[in-house]
Amino acid sequence: MDAAVAAAAAIAGLCTGVIAMLAFRWSERDQSRPTRSSLHTDAVLPPGVDTVLSVLRSSAVVLDEGDAVVKASSAAYALGLVRGGKLAVEPMLQMARDTRRDGEIRQVELDLPRRGTGRGDALAVSARVAPLGSRLVLLLVEDLTEARRIEAVRRDFVANVSHELKTPVGALSLLSEAVMDASDDPEAVTRFAGRMQTEATRLTNLVQELIDLSRVQNDDPLEDAEPVRVDELVAEAIDRCRHQAGTKQITMAAGGTADLHVWGNRGQLAAALGNLVENAVNYSPARTRVGIAARRIAAPGGALIEIAVTDQGIGISEKDRERVFERFYRVDPARSRATGGTGLGLAIVKHVAASHGGEVTVWSSEGQGSTFTLRLPEAGTPRGRDRSANARTGPDGRPDGGLDDEDRPYETFTTEHLPAPEVLP
Repeated sequence: MDAAVAAAAAIAGLCTGVIAMLAFRWSERDQSRPTRSSLHTDAVLPPGVDTVLSVLRSSAVVLDEGDAVVKASSAAYALGLVRGGKLAVEPMLQMARDTRRDGEIRQVELDLPRRGTGRGDALAVSARVAPLGSRLVLLLVEDLTEARRIEAVRRDFVANVSHELKTPVGALSLLSEAVMDASDDPEAVTRFAGRMQTEATRLTNLVQELIDLSRVQNDDPLEDAEPVRVDELVAEAIDRCRHQAGTKQITMAAGGTADLHVWGNRGQLAAALGNLVENAVNYSPARTRVGIAARRIAAPGGALIEIAVTDQGIGISEKDRERVFERFYRVDPARSRATGGTGLGLAIVKHVAASHGGEVTVWSSEGQGSTFTLRLPEAGTPRGRDRSANARTGPDGRPDGGLDDEDRPYETFTTEHLPAPEVLP
């Protein structure tokens, strides 16, 4: 009996040991078996590939032999290339299959629809596919949308410049021929010579504004920055337009808060404000009023100096207000050419404001006039030395800083601590 009990105990111990050994072996095999998640991580990538992919600026996707995504960068997800663990762009997927079959590197440019933005424009990308080891395929995608946009802007700019230069140059050529043909008619020669002088002036102004625009785009205004008195900028802008205003019997008045300073390049700031005042005078009817008012406004990051230029002209339509700061855009091309406008003045103002950490906005109502508002960081504030700071609109979100009709500068001029407004006959 004792022998039987001992034998049974020995058999039970043996079974327990065998079961324990099998469980240990099974556990080891489970630990060594790659899981589904590890198949999509660095484990299946050749050494160093993951590090290289992490520093690439392009969107990167690695596909296995079953077209499953082994590795994808965050940029690839942001562009919508990868969805549900699969490459979502069929032309790229077909390129990957072809490359996996023959080992050849392929490249193509595609226009992809934007997902979930509601925008009609397409996303321009360049896709390049190459084999990665014996089983994997690497897809690199470069977003070309911004480069395409810049190239289109450059082409339009060159085309516009060519057209604008061709007009006065062609006129000068025709007028010179007319002068030669009318050499025996002193009155005709005088008339044609005057027209030639007008076209030459227009050509000179266009070339100068092209130079100014190039300068404000390329130069760093803070290299020669200094505190600039707003009163002096306003006085200089009024003096610049004295003749045009006098000819049209336009009253120019300045007011607002005294002793304000902005931080920046004096020459660029004077040119920007001068362009705004000159536009107001040129596009205003005779015997009306143009006002320039300055004030300090509170804003996150530091105080802003707001300089508003208001006219009593015909106003700007809503569709034109969205484009007035584009290069060569003219609300009224016939009037612009009559006044010698080049269509670059407001573009220069926009670039000057942006490079000084500010902005320029417009409020306008057809038949009531327009208010262009230049907002710049005040000198002496942290914001005044930070070009990257963005100016804010008024409390009600209006682009003119919330100026109602009764608050517009030419209705609220104050002359306290300032010289009396200058009225031109």
